[in-house]
Amino acid sequence: MPLFGNSFSPKKTPPRKWASLSNLHLLDRSTREVELGLEYGTPTMNLAGQSLKFENGHWVSESGSFLGDRRELQRLRKRNQQLEEENNLLRLKVDILLDMLSETTAESHLMEKELEELKQHSRRKK
Repeated sequence: MPLFGNSFSPKKTPPRKWASLSNLHLLDRSTREVELGLEYGTPTMNLAGQSLKFENGHWVSESGSFLGDRRELQRLRKRNQQLEEENNLLRLKVDILLDMLSETTAESHLMEKELEELKQHSRRKK
């Protein structure tokens, strides 16, 4: 008996006589889909109380209220545009305020240096 060897080696199983015992492989594709339940239909989902289905690569409302959806979409796009413009204006204001702060800080540092130089100059004279 080997110390580290493989003492267990299973026998090989004989090959099957028949590949499949089911006769479903003999049926055509449409019959197989019906028998096996492979016809799922269109994917659907419910999002925010609205039912949508996937057709031709796009999600479409099942309720058929396309007019309401278009109006809502147009309203949302307009609101989005307004918010983007407001956001751009606010960013511009922030940039201007930062520039003003930088300028004021630089002037303050210059004034502090001048004040220190004047103090040192007045101490030398005394």
